[in-house]
Amino acid sequence: MADYKNLQKPLWRLTARERRFIILIGDVFVSVIALFVALYFWAQKDQWLHFSWQFLQERPPDWYFFLPLFWIVLLAELYDIRRASRPRDVIQGIFFALLISGGLYLLLFFISSPNPLPRRGVAGFLVAAAILTLLWRMIYIKVFTAPVFLRRVLIVGAGRAGTSLSGIIKGIWPPPYYLVGLVDDDPRKIGKKVNDLPVFGGSGQLLEIIKKEAISDLIFAISGEMKPEMSKAILAAEENGVVVTTMPVVYEELMGRVPIQLLQDDWILRSFLDESHSSGSYEIIKRLIDIFCSVIGLIITVVFFPLISLMILINSGFPVLFIQERLGKSGKPFLLYKFRTMMRDAEKDGIARLAVENDERVTRVGRFLRKSRLDELPQFFNVLRGDVSMVGPRAERPELVDKMQKKIPFYRARLFVKPGVTGWAQVNYRYASNLEETAVKLEYDLYYIKHRNILLDSIIIIRTIGTVLRYIGQ
Repeated sequence: MADYKNLQKPLWRLTARERRFIILIGDVFVSVIALFVALYFWAQKDQWLHFSWQFLQERPPDWYFFLPLFWIVLLAELYDIRRASRPRDVIQGIFFALLISGGLYLLLFFISSPNPLPRRGVAGFLVAAAILTLLWRMIYIKVFTAPVFLRRVLIVGAGRAGTSLSGIIKGIWPPPYYLVGLVDDDPRKIGKKVNDLPVFGGSGQLLEIIKKEAISDLIFAISGEMKPEMSKAILAAEENGVVVTTMPVVYEELMGRVPIQLLQDDWILRSFLDESHSSGSYEIIKRLIDIFCSVIGLIITVVFFPLISLMILINSGFPVLFIQERLGKSGKPFLLYKFRTMMRDAEKDGIARLAVENDERVTRVGRFLRKSRLDELPQFFNVLRGDVSMVGPRAERPELVDKMQKKIPFYRARLFVKPGVTGWAQVNYRYASNLEETAVKLEYDLYYIKHRNILLDSIIIIRTIGTVLRYIGQ
């Protein structure tokens, strides 16, 4: 038998985790450089101090040296490998990081006492950080998405799961992998093509194919029964340095959602329940963040309530608030509060309907409130009460949940956590106006439930702020 002991992964074929680490190191490096660039130009204004230890001791406040950390937090969504590989997404992300940071600084500047904040130093840092980060990210895209850094992948299984996954991978640009082909023990599939990719052979040829094609990774995409020979061949490949990953893991990494249509009926019991549990510390921190945000949100609500109420009254009359029963965690019903954006008696026949994009039931003022997300302000009362969290799946009506769970796999699993004012599905997908789109949003919701943590919550909140500033809410 041929020697497969030298099939170790070449160091230049980077995993998603390695790519994120490289991006983070680069961002830290350029943001620290931006800090020194800003300090240098700031010091030029005060020639009597020059750029010296004396200047560093006397002028910049202590919080100034944490600006690089703040900048990296604002770039959180650009640590998604898909976005980090697309120039348009990078430019957009950096622009809105600059917009959000500049807006927050101006707000603090005007509400604080006279001259406590260094305008020249902060402006210099933000401009330098934006320019240097953009240059670094363009270098990353040019260099690290080159074929030499792509992992050579073979999909095990040419059935429904393997076919779907290969089509998804081929549809992503820049490509996340160099997809070589597939293997399958079904003799009817061997020698044919799936999405223009060859099906090389079966388990008996797997190790030979790995060596010949210099494969670094196998993606296991067999959802039904598997021959013992294939299992042994995969284990032998793994023992010799080939990285073996399952289809759901790769799908989640590439798409940011769970492939509900490709999973077995017992997936909830076999996998999801264990992975969906969160730590007690996370729940405590999340609740504290909810309380803090709800207090701030309610103050804003009180300020804007008279104006928004007047706008609604002039446009469509009473009532100003929209109060509706929704389902919370574990299916517990509660009353959700929002500003009314639809015409009165929008469902005269009593049939619950999904809201759709450009919904004819939405009033002129309601359209403005939705795009600016101002209609969500009364929900902060629900957040303070604990009915709703800042981040989570969208709170849905009982009758719609009953309807959807009969037609979409695993739909009720979204009730494992509190609903949210915003969420992973809301920032990644448009309104769901049919069953297919509702299923996609569920995939995002289940991904959030599996992977939720403070960092992911922060990314969602930051992206929601960007949505508000861009006036593209729905």
